[in-house]
Amino acid sequence: MEKVERDLIDTIGEVNFGKSKAGFGVFLNKFHVKIENLFIVKGYMLLFIGFLLGRALILAKLTPFTLPFFAAVYLTRKEKAPIALVGLIGGAATISLKESFSSFALSFIFLVIYKLLSKWKKNEQSLVPFIVLLSLVGGGLVESYLFQGEITLYSGMMSLVEGSLGFILTLIFLQSLPLLSFNKRRQALKTEEIVCLIIMLASVMTGTIGWTVYDMSVEHIMSRYLVLLFAYIAGATIGSTVGVVTGLIFSLANVSSFYHMSLLAFSGLLGGLLKEGKKVGVALGLYIATLLIGMYGEGGGVLSISIMETTIAVIIFMLTPQLLTTRIAKHIPGTTEYSMEQQQYMRKMRDVTAQRVSQFSTVFHALSKSFSSNQNLAENEDHDRELDYFLSNVTEKTCQTCFRKEHCWARNFNTTYDFMKDIMTEMSETNGNISLSLARDWEKHCTRSKKVTDAIHQELTLYQANQKLKKQVQESRKLVADQLQGVSEVMEDFAKEIQRERENHHKQEELILDAIQKFGIDIENVEIYSLEQGNVDIDITIPYNTGYGESEKLIAPMLSDILGENIIVNTESLYSNDYSHATFRSARAFVVETGVAHAAKDGGFISGDSYSTIELGLGKYAMAISDGMGNGERAHIESEETLQLLQKILQSGIEEQVAIKSINSVLSLRTTDEIFSTLDLAMIDLQNASAKFLKIGSTPSFIKRGTKVIKIQASNLPMGILQEFDVDVVSEQLKAGDLLIMMSDGVFEGPKHVENFDLWMKRKIKELKTNNPQEIADLIMEEVIRSRSGLIEDDMTVLVAQINHNTPKWKSIPVQTYSQEAN
Repeated sequence: MEKVERDLIDTIGEVNFGKSKAGFGVFLNKFHVKIENLFIVKGYMLLFIGFLLGRALILAKLTPFTLPFFAAVYLTRKEKAPIALVGLIGGAATISLKESFSSFALSFIFLVIYKLLSKWKKNEQSLVPFIVLLSLVGGGLVESYLFQGEITLYSGMMSLVEGSLGFILTLIFLQSLPLLSFNKRRQALKTEEIVCLIIMLASVMTGTIGWTVYDMSVEHIMSRYLVLLFAYIAGATIGSTVGVVTGLIFSLANVSSFYHMSLLAFSGLLGGLLKEGKKVGVALGLYIATLLIGMYGEGGGVLSISIMETTIAVIIFMLTPQLLTTRIAKHIPGTTEYSMEQQQYMRKMRDVTAQRVSQFSTVFHALSKSFSSNQNLAENEDHDRELDYFLSNVTEKTCQTCFRKEHCWARNFNTTYDFMKDIMTEMSETNGNISLSLARDWEKHCTRSKKVTDAIHQELTLYQANQKLKKQVQESRKLVADQLQGVSEVMEDFAKEIQRERENHHKQEELILDAIQKFGIDIENVEIYSLEQGNVDIDITIPYNTGYGESEKLIAPMLSDILGENIIVNTESLYSNDYSHATFRSARAFVVETGVAHAAKDGGFISGDSYSTIELGLGKYAMAISDGMGNGERAHIESEETLQLLQKILQSGIEEQVAIKSINSVLSLRTTDEIFSTLDLAMIDLQNASAKFLKIGSTPSFIKRGTKVIKIQASNLPMGILQEFDVDVVSEQLKAGDLLIMMSDGVFEGPKHVENFDLWMKRKIKELKTNNPQEIADLIMEEVIRSRSGLIEDDMTVLVAQINHNTPKWKSIPVQTYSQEAN
């Protein structure tokens, strides 16, 4: 009991702790939202920035930041421009009342010129920098004339310098202000935008020049903190850039701060190089830079103050929340956070695409199901209903006026119904005739037997026509259902392929790169996409050397030894003057060598036969012969279109049987002419040499295995005759060295004075003394033509394939040290 009480107390404590932790998280989130609303949405950050920029000086005299900042705020956030102007005037007032009045006057002059010129030019953003230039130069000259009584060369040059700086700063502020989270921006920052943002931040910090706390300079603390922040987020490149730019702005504002640029640049470089040590490593880089630069150019007293400034900057940096650094890092290319953000976006796009494809697959599956569901039940119900309608039409013409209607249909309904049903059944089976016994029994039962029999025969013709039409509709429905199901399966497989991520193979990539480079081959990069047995996919970047063939002769054999299977060069392309890109894939376990011989009727140029050999994806090889009806151009078009449709549908990934049924529906529905074509298709799996044969109205095929000849035959009508038919699939396991011989009817039925074509063809194939596919095709064609005394009475095509083990051209090169680790 005590244990239960303790467990209950602990559980309540954990729940309360979880609630307090969750409550603190909610409080922080609300506080963050309020701060962001105060500074960003309401614009008080612009007031603070304006105050610092209003008192920022260049060369201890010029104030070029005031008007560019006001112009940029007026153009980007016009409603917040008054707040920014108040901050600028307040900051200028800390210098002198003259500067405060000058800032207000320049802003007023800018607004007047802007209103006048904006009526004539629509592109306001390109107009604003020139207005700032004109306002600063004009205002400087007027100020010189009013306070000095004349315009000197010096005052004119200073006005021109201030105007030029204002022109440049306006362009910088116009790019920098939108980056301050005004619109919850999510895009990555460009290099120019990063530099502009740094210049703006450094310009704002120059407004703190002269501020000290216990002899420690505020601008030194803030600038070092800024360098620490960017070095920690983006590394040495961005860190040193921030240091140089910030130091340069400070040196322009105060010449005595010139040495500070070296300290900031060096600390940015060291901090970025030591960022692997997290915040401690970056802070250590700043301490080292402070000591080295301080001892080089300053005395002991100044060095101690500099170290204290660095310490304060480090403390602020350590207190900076990880949320802020992560949020900034997501916008800077090259950072881990940016890469993760991009990967997350790509994964989201991939998942959305896969989901859409899967939804389409579901739609097609539902459509297929709706076409095929409850079809058998509906057919039985329709048959009974139509039989009732049939007999109702007969009785309406015969029994309605009969005096024995009550006797036959009220008292003996089942007997009368069965008699008429049997008569209809026998007439439909015997072409309008009925047996004598049934006729005698019917005459005994019905007083108008002859009239009823004639009416049944008449109605039967319409009934059979209706049944035939209905059957065609049902067959079309089934065909559409099969096609939709095939499309659904292809799209579902495609959705799974989209969702399959590239596996992480960093270790294997390094091992393969190291192994090949130690062998003495210079390669730049290795990318592994798949190491699955039989489906290896590797890309390697190689320095381009014309004509030596390192990829095929050296790299592929080394990969074969490392991965334990035959690897070949799939593609190799030159993508620059110095490098080529090679893709290495698993070699197929079997290869197919083909030979073909064909001839047109009477030695013409256009044959009604067409043939095709297609290497499909997923390691499948297809061979097909199509024979169009008749001869000549029309037959050639039919057979050629059949094979083109077949090739496109098979390459899309649809199953062979569905593909053939789809082609058949196209051929049978596109024209009312009695035009059909045969199809002889063999699908060979190059990984295990299994074969599927689909024969639609075609002649047998033969497999020669040593001295044994195997006949492959199936009974299907040619395509285009019926809208619906069952495709017989014959499967056969092939072996290395087998010869597959396919032929059109012009060859199989071509020999003259031959009673049994099967035996004649088997004997000729068995007598062959060669295994070369092309020679076999030529010999069979020659034998058939010789038997016809040199005449070619029909289109003739022979397609021969030899299946062999895939023996690599180059022997594998042993790299045993790395093979086990890579696998």
